[in-house]
Amino acid sequence: MQTYILLTKLSPEVSRQVKDRAKLGRAWLDQVKEKCPEVNFISHYALLGAYDFIDIYEAPDEDTAAKVSMISLSNGAFSSESLIAIPYKRFLELTEEI
Repeated sequence: MQTYILLTKLSPEVSRQVKDRAKLGRAWLDQVKEKCPEVNFISHYALLGAYDFIDIYEAPDEDTAAKVSMISLSNGAFSSESLIAIPYKRFLELTEEI
């Protein structure tokens, strides 16, 4: 499984629903688990900056990662990016091949 980083920025409308954040987050997670049961979430963090949330997860392929981003967009995210994460040790191994 490949590791991905999901960066999410909520729309202004959803951002204002602070009291409903737990319910909205649970609904999003339930939908991801239903549509992408092979996804394994490692960590979830709220951020104070350019993005509202970062989620670290494993998925079998980029199609599944794209579905996770699309589910976020369909649930009120203004932007959602899934980035491939390479373990640092593997990154160093790749540099030796150059």
